[in-house]
Amino acid sequence: MISVNDFKTGLTIELDNDVWQVVDFQHVKPGKGAAFVRSKLRNLKNGSIQERTFRAGEKVSKAHVEHKKMQYLYASGDAHAFMDTATYEQIELTESQIQHELKFIKENMEVSIITYNDEMLGIDLPNNVELEVVETEPGIKGDTASGGSKPATLETGLVVQVPFFINPGDKLIINTADGKYVSRA
Repeated sequence: MISVNDFKTGLTIELDNDVWQVVDFQHVKPGKGAAFVRSKLRNLKNGSIQERTFRAGEKVSKAHVEHKKMQYLYASGDAHAFMDTATYEQIELTESQIQHELKFIKENMEVSIITYNDEMLGIDLPNNVELEVVETEPGIKGDTASGGSKPATLETGLVVQVPFFINPGDKLIINTADGKYVSRA
């Protein structure tokens, strides 16, 4: 058991017979009444996000999830194949299990697969990924970094807003939490 006062971003807990990951939390001490913890939790089985409020000091069960380093191999219809780089064992995840993550991963990329009681729950992405621009309007001489933005399609199909000076073929750093442009690689 763990106290909600010890919440950290990324912590996994068991709640209502499901496995949840703490996405965001805030300790609130109102001037009148008892303190509480406001949290945003992501269900690791179906990806839904739920906001939940706990009384300060309330106890929840900690979920012991395992992270396996695996390499993304290929997509075959609805199935996506991953290989354990140590044992060469291959597993497949369905598109519905990793729908959000597919926008950020490309072939041969190493990711961390989340497992709970031998059940594959999904992928734990790094904070930032490097992706190449496939299509965008060409930059015009005189465009500045602070002048605005334009849409750019990346090699995974993700469309992000980028500064005007970005051209096709540029490699960009993309934040996986919100899917926004960070910088050029």
